Amino acid sequence: MKVTALLPMKGNSERVKNKNMRDFGGKPLYHAVMSVLLKCRNIDRVVINTDSEIIKNDALKNFDRVQVIDRPVEIQGDFVAMNDIIAYDLSKLDGEYFLQTHSTNPLVSPETIDKAIEYFFENLNKYDSVFSVTRLQTRLYWADGSPVNHNPAELLRTQDLPPVYEENSNFFVFSKASFAAAGNKRIGLKPAMFEMNKLEAVDIDEPEDFELAELLYTKRNK
Repeated sequence: MKVTALLPMKGNSERVKNKNMRDFGGKPLYHAVMSVLLKCRNIDRVVINTDSEIIKNDALKNFDRVQVIDRPVEIQGDFVAMNDIIAYDLSKLDGEYFLQTHSTNPLVSPETIDKAIEYFFENLNKYDSVFSVTRLQTRLYWADGSPVNHNPAELLRTQDLPPVYEENSNFFVFSKASFAAAGNKRIGLKPAMFEMNKLEAVDIDEPEDFELAELLYTKRNK
């Protein structure tokens, strides 16, 4: 079954200025994930929700199977929850199944996304949504210095520690029904984690992340 990919993007960003249109390996950053989504055999179309005419015009000029939704003023700005933007998109779109990702995940592969979508459909009887995670097996501490996942007196090897998982925000797979049942949330009431390679999972939040992602992207594409 096919899904619709949701790719929300705003024109301005706080920590990495103009990041969606910033040069990344010779093209605007968002082109990397757009190219990945359009290569996925399980994705039917990509829907971009944006407040930027520059992003809108660039997307319609450079990509097929793309639809642009103009973001209304009431859900613009830095403090609007992503679930509110998704809710607006779902109210405008037909179809039942969706994948949401970000332009700030340029290293995720089509194979990983396709596997996650297939896992979602194969397990609909058990789970209502899937979200991507990265395994962590390292010694973690709370802000007060107390250990999170280990006993300092025992000092196990890190590979023997019980793993914890980071929600890496690379993708979320869900249905309209699961989104509504969870109170308009992309992670449903019965979610499954989908572990992915940490090199693919790099997420651009800070300027240093942009540099790291571009280095990895350039090396991979050589």
